Amino acid sequence: MKIIKTSLLAFFFLLPLVLADLRVGFYNATCPQAESIIQQVVQKQFATDSSITGGLLRMHFHDCFVRGCDASILIDSTPKKPSEKSAGPNLTVRGFELIDEAKKRLEAACPSTVSCADIITLATRDSVVLAGGQSYAAPTGRRDGLVSNPNDVNLPGPSFSVSQALQAFTAKGLTLNDMVTLLGAHTVGLVHCNFFQDRLSNFQGTGSPDPSMDPALVAKLSKLCASGNNPTTFLDQNTSSTFDNQYYNQLLLKRGILQIDQELASDRSTTGIVSGFASNGVRFSQSFATAIVKLGSLQVLVGNAGEIRKNCRVFNPK
Repeated sequence: MKIIKTSLLAFFFLLPLVLADLRVGFYNATCPQAESIIQQVVQKQFATDSSITGGLLRMHFHDCFVRGCDASILIDSTPKKPSEKSAGPNLTVRGFELIDEAKKRLEAACPSTVSCADIITLATRDSVVLAGGQSYAAPTGRRDGLVSNPNDVNLPGPSFSVSQALQAFTAKGLTLNDMVTLLGAHTVGLVHCNFFQDRLSNFQGTGSPDPSMDPALVAKLSKLCASGNNPTTFLDQNTSSTFDNQYYNQLLLKRGILQIDQELASDRSTTGIVSGFASNGVRFSQSFATAIVKLGSLQVLVGNAGEIRKNCRVFNPK
């Protein structure tokens, strides 16, 4: 009899752990149309603005790197309580209206069931596929966080060296290969001039452009940025709206826009990975699918932790 009791106890203690794990198809029983609803919203947006892929990838990364993938980046700031949105690196994050629209449709279909954190994850995956990237199974079951503080936002910057960036990634449990792979999301990204303007004329106080940037690109970007209002340019100057491996080929041609991007091609620890991805698009696609699923599992809230927000921009009333 004792054996049976022990087995039952073990079963009940283990059961919440099994249920708490992220898994593919988490909403199959509770909201079977969840993933198709999100996909439809992304398709509609992508049809008029293909750059949304880069926007969602950036949102996903900025969310997961701060307190884990908990949709804390979606909370609106108020005069009395600023949120992650008000932090410098997040001022140009976009795609919030798409998340709002998906949440509105999901609440109508399955109230208080699908988390905002999972909406970001699934919308990002769908946008990558629409841009030509490889489809991948995205595990779900995240819960939404209860904290959004601008002081928590500490992201690797565009002027980081490879070793500085790697420290930030390894602190999150990500590897060198993960880092080089995830930066490949810049194949569909847009960036404002203020993030790279120092490379165009007075690089590190030299009074000259960054010698690691193609002079023709320096001339093109200098003209663009001189037009005022902090305009944007594509991080991949070749196939700007297609999710492919051309970002890495651009780096080999000294046409990386951000300093951290270009340094991947010259640093001894990463140049081999860059060359490998540049010559093998399938290898990059497979590596990206693995790395972004890994990113999406960082410090997630599961089980009964956190909440399922009814409005992604505000915490649920207590």
